Amino acid sequence: MIEPVQFGFNQEAFETNSFQNKPEMNEEQTIQIKALSEFKRFVHQLKELGIKVIVYQDTLDTFTPDSIFPNNWISTHQHGELYTYPMAVPNRRNERRTDIIQDLSTKYKLRHVDISSWENDEPPRFLEGTGGMIFDRINEVCYAAMSPRTHTSALEEFCERMDYNLVSFNAFGKDGEAIYHTNVMLSIGESFVCIGKDTVAMNDRSRVVRSLESAGKELIDFTNDQIYSQFAGNMLQLRNTKDETILVLSDRIYHDLTSHQKSRLEFHNDHLLPIDIRTIEEIGGGSVRCMLAEIFPKSL
Repeated sequence: MIEPVQFGFNQEAFETNSFQNKPEMNEEQTIQIKALSEFKRFVHQLKELGIKVIVYQDTLDTFTPDSIFPNNWISTHQHGELYTYPMAVPNRRNERRTDIIQDLSTKYKLRHVDISSWENDEPPRFLEGTGGMIFDRINEVCYAAMSPRTHTSALEEFCERMDYNLVSFNAFGKDGEAIYHTNVMLSIGESFVCIGKDTVAMNDRSRVVRSLESAGKELIDFTNDQIYSQFAGNMLQLRNTKDETILVLSDRIYHDLTSHQKSRLEFHNDHLLPIDIRTIEEIGGGSVRCMLAEIFPKSL
């Protein structure tokens, strides 16, 4: 996780992220203070449930208002890879930190695979990590909604490198725009899937559902309003030091869950951990999953 030092509204990212909300002029000075408070409370809640958290602090050397969302530029994998990705938003490219890459590579014996140069191709190719790609790591399948931040040729090459099967599709936001990141409408746990099924294009929907169901996972469906307004898909299942499963989710969707949705999530997890990060969600357009970059040591 990356502790923010200059969190705020990112105008460059706003062009393709309809989940962001521009603050009033009188709010701008307090946004960083509120976001930092939410961040620290989030870290504390994770640690209280026995989840190991590594926190790096952002720097003031460059303007990186979205650095609190590291999962877009870095990911690690069970076979020992650490990937760094091509970013569509120019000022977000400064989030890629050599010191973090070196520290994680050394601690966890990871091999750095840098594909960020794809953003310099003609035409450029973008692939924003586990924002754009949702992995069924057990079955080695990658699910991805196409968008200006997730390009087909980049996806195909990545999946070929990882030897993952690719299931790509189109998914749409409330105004008919391409959903900018897959992780706002899809989350895959060990035995369940949370999905905004109706956001998926009609001609892709049955194919996506069949693929998810063929993995033997229970599908828990969310409404479009839950996806667009409550960050329903932006969840992540973690394991703590007791080997318990923890589903981290926005408190906005937690309080909006139907009794059926909540009971099914509780069935598949030892704990549900709702997180209140209203400022970060409103201004940054991302939620809890975006703030977490998982670490898979090579030994796994």
